[in-house]
Amino acid sequence: MDRHRLSSIAHAHHPIAAPISGVNVNRLLRRAGRQPSARVLDLGCGPGAWALQALAQYPDGHADGVDVSPYALERAASAAADRGLADRLTLHERDARSYVADGDYDLVLCVGSTHAFGGFGGTLRLAGRHVNADGILLVGEGFWQVPPTAEALAALDAKPADFTDLPGLVDAAEQAGWTPVYAHVSDAAEWDDYEWSWIGSLTEWALDNPGHPDAAGALAAAREHREQWLGGYRDVLGFVTLVLRRI
Repeated sequence: MDRHRLSSIAHAHHPIAAPISGVNVNRLLRRAGRQPSARVLDLGCGPGAWALQALAQYPDGHADGVDVSPYALERAASAAADRGLADRLTLHERDARSYVADGDYDLVLCVGSTHAFGGFGGTLRLAGRHVNADGILLVGEGFWQVPPTAEALAALDAKPADFTDLPGLVDAAEQAGWTPVYAHVSDAAEWDDYEWSWIGSLTEWALDNPGHPDAAGALAAAREHREQWLGGYRDVLGFVTLVLRRI
């Protein structure tokens, strides 16, 4: 199955597409403290949950969402129409690195999509260039909760240096000229809800479409992901969402 299609199915019941609850998405957006007319950019927007919730927070604002997945953008467009926000959300199907903005933004989001910029440092540099002088960069990134085990590294196909611990992540932000004014560290319940939603959505799709040529592959992908999570990185990989301002 095409990886973008697989991801779209897997996030069907969790469009936030990161281990964060809706309550905490709203808290983070409130703490970003933008004006009602804020310009918002979501890089790696997926199905648009963050951008749409930002528009609900900033009732006179406009958002641009950027993603390479046509399936995710189709869902974002549908969700915007359902919420009466289609006229305030512009979607762009392209690589986030190549997005050329018309002006700058009051709030730039990149949550769970730092891989698009080659990691946390690249995100601060490349996504950060779209933030206006007094703006907010809101970044969600993984970190090691504990020293990574061999099982976690194998499950994530990662090296120990691919992530740092939480203090190291904050230090890296400050060295790049950004400092957190708020943050949310995802708890175990948020992680479990996200992972079981991902696994369950893909499994249900496969079971509900037994004659589809991708059903067996989807079921295998769900099983593999479950094993990687439960037997590998659960309680090892953490996730933090940082609300950053320039120093």
